[in-house]
Amino acid sequence: MANTIRRLFKACIGGVLLAMVVACSPLKMLNALTPDGTFDKTDGIAYGGDPRQKLDVYVPRYPVKNAPVVVFFYGGSWNSGSRSDYSFVGEALASRGIVAVLADYRLYPQVRYPLFLEDCAKAVAWAHDHIREFSGDPERMFLMGHSSGAYNVAMLALEPPLLEAVGMSPHDLRGWIGLAGPYDFLPIKNPEVRPVFFWPDSPPQSQPINHISRGAPPALLIAAKDDDVVNPTRNTGGLANKLRAAGVAVQDRYYARTSHATLVATLSRPLRGLAPVLDEVTSFVKSTPSQ
Repeated sequence: MANTIRRLFKACIGGVLLAMVVACSPLKMLNALTPDGTFDKTDGIAYGGDPRQKLDVYVPRYPVKNAPVVVFFYGGSWNSGSRSDYSFVGEALASRGIVAVLADYRLYPQVRYPLFLEDCAKAVAWAHDHIREFSGDPERMFLMGHSSGAYNVAMLALEPPLLEAVGMSPHDLRGWIGLAGPYDFLPIKNPEVRPVFFWPDSPPQSQPINHISRGAPPALLIAAKDDDVVNPTRNTGGLANKLRAAGVAVQDRYYARTSHATLVATLSRPLRGLAPVLDEVTSFVKSTPSQ
């Protein structure tokens, strides 16, 4: 992701700012360019006993009681990532009147499938139980993720036992949002991902596309047209088609000026002009009716 965003900045900004970007990580640069006047943040809340089981909550600076809630999980091939790298996501959602929860979860090699999904389920359960303390409405809860994070939320939304294990159900979700998600990726080609899913014996039940049912929550699936990491036709398009065939409400969107990495970066203020991802997410969250 870092190299992709560097190339984008080279094409779009001048030498002085480019030098700043190269000097630090691109995600940190996006966060540095993100204003802090739109939200109040509570960070480092533990939802479990492991050091990785922590989350941050972003509340709109002028909150409305019973605001919608989005729990966000980042990508990183299930072996890297930190919630602190995605402050721009929390700001983006809070600026639209949405309470945002950004959670870490255990990664490979500490854990493999499905234990990181159990962490994500625990984070969602924490949000459901505590979000009223932050002006959020647990009856208006959505999940959202990018790349492997989109896989995580797809599994939580489509495979009921994962949420049932923490006293919840997919019916407790108003919907879910996947950005550049891998939903149908067997056999696994990425060598970094193979051990996460016990390659070559990767279980078919690990694939979201194998867990479609009529009662699944509504979905918004967004992808880059020319994604060269996760095939958008097979993954986003394939899942959208199967959801529709099952009678599940689903919207899918594809954008030409983005890549696998920069799709999530369009939520940041410097890159929102590339694609209306934040507008689509806001519309979906605020217009999806209760089930």
